[in-house]
Amino acid sequence: MSSNRQWILTRRPVGDIRDGDLVLRPDRVPKAGKGEVVVRTEWLSLDPTNRLWMSDVPQYMPPVELGAPMRGVILGKVVDSGSDAFEVGGFVMGIGSWSDYSVSPAAMLSPVPDIPGIARKDVFGQFTVVAPTAYFGLLDIGAPKIGETLVVSGAAGAVGCIAVQLGKAWGCKVVGIAGGKDKCDWVKNELGADAVIDYKQEDIQQRLKALLPEGIDIYFDNVGGDTLNTALAQMNLFGRIIQCGMISSYNNEGSYDVPQNYPMILMNRLRVQGFIVTDYAARFPEAFRALTKLYVEGRLKWRQHEIDGLEQADQAVRLLYTGGNTGKLMVKVADLG
Repeated sequence: MSSNRQWILTRRPVGDIRDGDLVLRPDRVPKAGKGEVVVRTEWLSLDPTNRLWMSDVPQYMPPVELGAPMRGVILGKVVDSGSDAFEVGGFVMGIGSWSDYSVSPAAMLSPVPDIPGIARKDVFGQFTVVAPTAYFGLLDIGAPKIGETLVVSGAAGAVGCIAVQLGKAWGCKVVGIAGGKDKCDWVKNELGADAVIDYKQEDIQQRLKALLPEGIDIYFDNVGGDTLNTALAQMNLFGRIIQCGMISSYNNEGSYDVPQNYPMILMNRLRVQGFIVTDYAARFPEAFRALTKLYVEGRLKWRQHEIDGLEQADQAVRLLYTGGNTGKLMVKVADLG
């Protein structure tokens, strides 16, 4: 290609992402400076944190600047390299932009691991961010013990579905929370959850009390908001809350309600810990080995919701905040063989 389409952040969304917040514009194909790598994008990952990056609020990375290409996690082929760490022609994944071609510091990229039996797009979709997030969050913060109770919100989502399966593999009683019959059926019948609550049709508080009269030992939180508040009231003594995401609040421009049941953290001596998966980058091979073993044994499943065409990205990302996606949301930008 002689030009480079880029999604540019032209204004910060107020509430839901609207037409015009992101604009697709042509630009020149970038060249790699010293320590940089230019990547022809094959797949673009769409993630809940994309909305956070659009906002000028305190967060774990600097927000995307107005007038700059939208940040994203990408998979692609190196076409120009100013780094000894990457050769032209190799496939890499990491932080790039919503573009046909991304230029990134070499430190923000890593080679795509060769995992036998798993296609490159699945390695990217699951093993770049999603599966390690579920693995380290549950293992290190949740610290599950056989027979304990685990509740997972967003259980049909990319991270949630892996957390459900890991909980079962590690001997927990697992209750998932998801929205809609299809998603709930998948979580229970395919992923093996002991029970599922349909938050669109059922009262979460009542159902949790009925399903888990013994209380909750571990809560894997992907949504925040009222669901977190409900879980806090039913946590057991010395319970653990894994604060992975707060998608229910990402459209609130940094205005977060303090849970009414916040005092239960003290009363029940709860451990509540947030984390970002990149904190565990040095341990990713550990996660790859454990997750690949479960996959080969037929104990790990996932869904990928694939959208064709970079021009669809700004509409596709909105599915994350309406529950319209089924599994990991990805955009196919090019077919690189």
